[in-house]
Amino acid sequence: VQLQASGGGLVQAGGSLRLSCAASGRSFSNYAMGWFRQAPGKEREFVARVTWTGGRTYYADSVKGRFTISRGFAENTVYLQMNSLKPEDTAIYYCAADRDIVAVTTGDGVDYWGKGTQVTVSS
Repeated sequence: VQLQASGGGLVQAGGSLRLSCAASGRSFSNYAMGWFRQAPGKEREFVARVTWTGGRTYYADSVKGRFTISRGFAENTVYLQMNSLKPEDTAIYYCAADRDIVAVTTGDGVDYWGKGTQVTVSS
């Protein structure tokens, strides 16, 4: 079972990136999915999460209105569309999957973590 995040890169402030997290080894259709990030010297922080149905989303205040999380069930993938990027969004971004919606909000006890993808926003 593996989660693989991709789509990171270097972008100027105000630009956009779309992260993907592809799941393999099993179906995650009944798992809640989330994104977290960790900047250098800082603790991991919650970014966004989506319920297993894809019907309800929740965002950190710092990204609300700029980021959108969605899931593609056919592709067994979760996406994070990031617009109006700021230098403070620079971090390694990780995806997470768990049957418990609380876990993909707090990051505690998450069943599956993906390897991170680096996002760098230049000013």
